[in-house]
Amino acid sequence: MTLSIEEVHTRRELKQFITFPEKLYRNNPYWVHSLHSDETDTLGDKNPALEFCERALYLAWRDGEIVGRVAAIINHNANKRWNEEVVRFGWIDFIDDIEVVRALIDAVTSWCKARGCIKIKGPLGFSDLDKEGLLVEGFDHLSPFTVIYNYPYYGERLEELGFVKDADWTQKIVDIPTEDIPQMQFAPLVEKRFGLHAVTGMSMKEMGRKYGMDLFHLINTSFAELYEYSPLSDRQIETYLKVYLPILNKDFVAVIVDADEQVAGFAFCVPSLSKAFRKARGRLFPFGFIHILKALRKNDSIDALMIGVLPQYQGKGASLLIFKYLLESCHKYGITRMYANPQLEDNQKVQSVFDGLMETHVFQRRRSYVKPIQP
Repeated sequence: MTLSIEEVHTRRELKQFITFPEKLYRNNPYWVHSLHSDETDTLGDKNPALEFCERALYLAWRDGEIVGRVAAIINHNANKRWNEEVVRFGWIDFIDDIEVVRALIDAVTSWCKARGCIKIKGPLGFSDLDKEGLLVEGFDHLSPFTVIYNYPYYGERLEELGFVKDADWTQKIVDIPTEDIPQMQFAPLVEKRFGLHAVTGMSMKEMGRKYGMDLFHLINTSFAELYEYSPLSDRQIETYLKVYLPILNKDFVAVIVDADEQVAGFAFCVPSLSKAFRKARGRLFPFGFIHILKALRKNDSIDALMIGVLPQYQGKGASLLIFKYLLESCHKYGITRMYANPQLEDNQKVQSVFDGLMETHVFQRRRSYVKPIQP
């Protein structure tokens, strides 16, 4: 049984790359489909991150069958920012066979050696807004649609190849209280002391026009010191606004501004779409969008896509204003739980953001691995 690694060049091969996991996870109840259109835009030539990233996509073949895939990515902005020469691997999936994963990693390594890289890290994407971190705990839970799900053997095989932990993220379920939280009585004091208030009464179109670019620039500022982060370009921001605005409900988008109407903090949440994505099977048409629309209109849980606060307002109550706004919306729509976005385990400010406010428990853990590249 001959194993071969082939680089993706054609549209047909890209489609095979995108759809391979559907076969691998066909009988797994916890894996969630990605939308084909989103994957095509991210992995194809339209991705604005290609202004500062290089990428190569590889498929592993054996006896006419695809048995694995991987993306090799060099983010030159991130490498410059963190003063390192790293190649990222992402979109990695493979059957439980050490020969397959070794061949995939060897392909990434060979590709990046000519480009001067000395380390390989992943799973990581082009930016922090792509899925990242291999699932290492919590395999028996339906994952949010925004994160990676994989079989337990993935980490075991990577460790066999010499990869070690570089960073971990934990992910929490937040129980939404049915009654008011006592700490919310201090929200007016925070507003008065720092001149902050929540934006209300705007449509998402208006909010995007007035605050959209500022919101993502705040992400660049508040996330600047996080693991492997690289600032989003204006072209990336414009793309994300175009993708996210149509599915966001203004009641689940908390924007906090100061007295000068400058954005000080935000939270983007969306009704949980994992079950809808499974029913849509990665396709919006002809009927996939119906499942997604139903989930957007009626749901008992939300996914927190991103939460950010400017450094000068961190630890000073700005997050209290964000949660006050979101809790009011959760009560209005009958939301009983929130799936928080992955949080770096050593980021104590973020790890403690719910402390004393709402009950939480960790349900999944993700890991980025690293390995030196031998000369």
